[in-house]
Amino acid sequence: MRTAQVTRNTLETRITVTLNLDGTGISKLATGVPFLDHMLDQIARHGLIDLDIQAEGDLHIDAHHTVEDTGITLGQAFAQALGDKKGIRRYGHAYVPLDEALSRVVIDLSGRPGLEYHVDYTRARIGEFDVDLFLEFFRGFINHAGVTLHIDNLRGINAHHQAETIFKAFGRALRMAVEADLRMGDILPSTKGAL
Repeated sequence: MRTAQVTRNTLETRITVTLNLDGTGISKLATGVPFLDHMLDQIARHGLIDLDIQAEGDLHIDAHHTVEDTGITLGQAFAQALGDKKGIRRYGHAYVPLDEALSRVVIDLSGRPGLEYHVDYTRARIGEFDVDLFLEFFRGFINHAGVTLHIDNLRGINAHHQAETIFKAFGRALRMAVEADLRMGDILPSTKGAL
């Protein structure tokens, strides 16, 4: 099983992420940021990743550090669980609709962090959640997971729907990229011989 547990302690946050890339989509989430928990559940459920995230952060200031550091810690755990990447598909993509909203996510487990994030939310807040923080979450993730990630919200009127399609598509793209490619066997999916 491709599993990992990572704990990150700073003066701003204390976060532990436990994950299983070969899970069934079970999640146990307590970040103190309810809408973030809702989005993380989408990753687990649609990515078939068992995910346990426990976080304490300086929410008396705002949710920024908690959201960003959750992305960082999740990225570290993902990289650790993925291991040497031999025999995986490497690339993943998904289009996900939710009513009027539609998002596309494409990922390359390249070992190189890169993010193209094209999302024009129709409002700045979903309940109490500042939608700008999703960019910080994904930046933290890609920088510590070592992946190239393209996120495009193609349409949407409801900001909640926009966010949910992004996270569902992210989970589905991750699921595809980490799957075993039976034709690859034990080969690293790179002409360089390294990822």
